Amino acid sequence: MPLLTSDILVIGGGIAGLSAAAALSRDAHVRVLEAEEQIGFHSSGRSATMLHYALGDRLVRALTLASRPFFDEPPSDFADVPVGREMPVLVYARDDERGELDVLGSELAGFAHLERLDGVAVSQLCPLLKEDARHGLADHRGIRLDPHALLQGFLRQLRGSGGQFHSKSRVAKIEHRATWSVSTEEGDEFQAPIVINAAGAWGDSVARLAGVQPIGLQPKRRTIITFDGPAGTKLEELPFAKTVHDELYFAPESGRLFASPMDEIPADPCDAQPDDYEVALAAFRMEERTTVKVERIHSKWAGLRTFAPDRHPVCGFEGQAEGFFWLVGQGGFGLQTSPAMAEIVSALITKSRWPVADVQPEDLSPDRFHG
Repeated sequence: MPLLTSDILVIGGGIAGLSAAAALSRDAHVRVLEAEEQIGFHSSGRSATMLHYALGDRLVRALTLASRPFFDEPPSDFADVPVGREMPVLVYARDDERGELDVLGSELAGFAHLERLDGVAVSQLCPLLKEDARHGLADHRGIRLDPHALLQGFLRQLRGSGGQFHSKSRVAKIEHRATWSVSTEEGDEFQAPIVINAAGAWGDSVARLAGVQPIGLQPKRRTIITFDGPAGTKLEELPFAKTVHDELYFAPESGRLFASPMDEIPADPCDAQPDDYEVALAAFRMEERTTVKVERIHSKWAGLRTFAPDRHPVCGFEGQAEGFFWLVGQGGFGLQTSPAMAEIVSALITKSRWPVADVQPEDLSPDRFHG
C-alpha cells in the first residue's frame, strides 16, 4: 500500500482529536486515524452532554466559558443543524447540604449568572423533586449540547479544509526516526513530523507504542438509563437537575427522562457496558430524590471518561520525544471545552496567539507528570 503523508497525524477520532484536527487543518494538512468504524464511539458519542459550570474546577470552568461563544454562534461552515439548545441547569440541596451549595455558588459566581432559589422556586423549576430539595442554584442559560452534531461539524470542517479521516485504522506500531511512522493493523502506513495522541482511554497505550512514558491516565465508567416520565408531566420544560454532591443528575431525553448515578468506576480501556449494579443505583437514586417511580428502564448504556491524575486536561508537546503531542484527559468535560481546547492545540503547534487568558500552557503541559 502507498505511504500516506501529512503535516500532522491525529490518533483518535473523538471530540478531542476531531476538534483539534479541524482547527489545525486551517494551516496544515491533517489526517485523523480512528480505530473504530464511527467517530466518538467510546466516549464522545455516549455523553449526555450539558454545558454547565458545576463540572470540574476553576480551570475546567475557564475552558468552558471560553468555549461558550462557539456554541452560541457556530461558524457558518460547521453544521446545518443546531449543535445545542438552551436548557436551565438546577443544582439542588437538602437542608443538611446547604453549606456545600453556598460554597459551589461562590465558586461559580465568576462564570455564570446564578439565581438562588428557595424550596418553592426549586419546585416550580423542577416539580419532580421531593419537598426536601429546599435550596437551589439555577443557571437559566445552560446548553444541552448535541454530541453527534458537534462531532459531525468538526469532521465537516476537517474535510472542508482538505484533511482526511481514516476509520477502522487501529494503530499497531509507532516509530520515530527523521519523522513519525505509524502502521495500522490493516497494514496502512502513515508519516508525519507531528503526531497528536488523542486516543482517550488508550492514550497511555499509544504513548507506550511510541516509546513515550505514560502519564497515568485512568478511564472510568459512567452509566445512564432512560425511562418514562410521570404521565402529564411537560418533560420539555424540565431542567438538567443535579444534586450538589455527585450523586445523581437527570433531564428530559427524547420524550423520556435520562438519569445517571454519576458513577466513576475504574476500568481498563474497553467498549464499556452498563453494569447491573449502577443501573439499579441510578433508578434507586432517582426514586430517593424525586417523586418519579422508575417502572421500566427503556434503555441503558455506559461510556468511558478518562482522567489524568490531577483531573485536568493534558495538552502539549512531550519533552522527551520530538513531535509527540499529548491531547488527553478531558474526563467528562471534553465536549463542552472542545472549541477552546482546539484553539489551544492550534496555538501550541503553530506558535500563534494564546487564546484563553485565564489558562496558561503550564496548566495543561504533560511536563507536570514527568518532573
